[in-house]
Amino acid sequence: MAAEPEREGASEKAMGAAPQRDRPPECPPGDSARATLPWEVWALLAGSFLVAAGYGIVAPALPVFARSFGVGVTAASAVVSALPVMRLLFAPVSGRLVARTGERTMYLTGLLVVAASTGACALATSYTQLLVFRGLGGIGSTMFTVSAFSLMFRLAPEGRRGQASGLFTGAFLLGGVTGPAFGGLLVAVDLRAPFVVYAVALVLATIVVGALLARSRQVGARRDGTQETPLTIGAALRVPMYRAALVSSLATGWAVQGVRVALVPLFVAVALGREPLWAGIALTVFAVGDGLVLLATSGLSDRRGRRPVVMAGLGLVTLGTASIALAQVPGALGLVVLLGASAIAGAGAGLLQPAQGAAVADLVGSRRSGGPALSGFQMAADVGAIIGPIAAGALAENASFPVAFGLSAVIALVALVAWQRLPAGSPPGEAGTRRA
Repeated sequence: MAAEPEREGASEKAMGAAPQRDRPPECPPGDSARATLPWEVWALLAGSFLVAAGYGIVAPALPVFARSFGVGVTAASAVVSALPVMRLLFAPVSGRLVARTGERTMYLTGLLVVAASTGACALATSYTQLLVFRGLGGIGSTMFTVSAFSLMFRLAPEGRRGQASGLFTGAFLLGGVTGPAFGGLLVAVDLRAPFVVYAVALVLATIVVGALLARSRQVGARRDGTQETPLTIGAALRVPMYRAALVSSLATGWAVQGVRVALVPLFVAVALGREPLWAGIALTVFAVGDGLVLLATSGLSDRRGRRPVVMAGLGLVTLGTASIALAQVPGALGLVVLLGASAIAGAGAGLLQPAQGAAVADLVGSRRSGGPALSGFQMAADVGAIIGPIAAGALAENASFPVAFGLSAVIALVALVAWQRLPAGSPPGEAGTRRA
């Protein structure tokens, strides 16, 4: 067993991955704990918040707008699914484009594509147009996400990658929480108003963030004046930690992003016989648990290592998801179980997401584009978010809700086992990348 870490290290050298000692030149060895996040990272975080807030702004209007064209509930739901489906289909292309054209170009292009598609939605005169325009936004979304992740992880000091990943996830979470409230107010004015406001805001954000990034000497060129070969998905798949990250990313998309949103409201209404208000409260409790733990522990994996933090997060997601099924008990106790399970799963997500993202960033390193490998990581989450609700919904309808939530818990448990089977001490599995 002692030779396992050496074999993994040899595998990383063979594929050209950046070794763990690879730190940005401005952060000498041992100084990564004191290094601060560069201002470019904060500019990217601001852009991420705006994009997530915009998704939230249009969320209340989108299905209602689709229904205004005289279509049924299923067709209206398809409009919501159009964006993640296009994200999934375009992810491999976006990864290659990031590696070829550079992160900044793809980042700004992605913002403009989302702005154009959103503005086009406001002008849609038929259901088909709305479906097509919304789907095109998925192309810009994956361009923006992959390039932002790649650029941010390349700029962040090695000892701060977990923190950067946590802040990036937190920016999306905060934007997703604040957006719907503003969007609800705009819907009261006009169904098309949220799309117009979001499109204009994205254009302004592109101008501001683009001007800021143009001033940076760190963006657009490697710090040492060289450019290493981008980390491809095929090369990354030879590393056990990347394979484990793909499994946990799929579990995150399945249990956290997909089933939680799609099945909890139905579970509350059908199985518990409660008002929709309680579904909203349960989802809010999850989001609060996710956000609080994420903000409190975003840099934990930098100090303690990726592997133990990811495993702890997956353990809580497994426990919280499985426990939701236990809410089918009479009286107020069922609601207590539902909210408690939601809080546990949210805390697990807050631990899990920054650490697994930072683990992929460690494999990419700070001197290369990680577009292809990062796009594969994103695709795994999108697959889970698309397939999970469909599979769990079919089980809930034909078997029971406990079986559906049980399957989702098993998916998270499989990811936990994948991380547990990584060789002890494999970089950066046990030792943190910086001292506490």
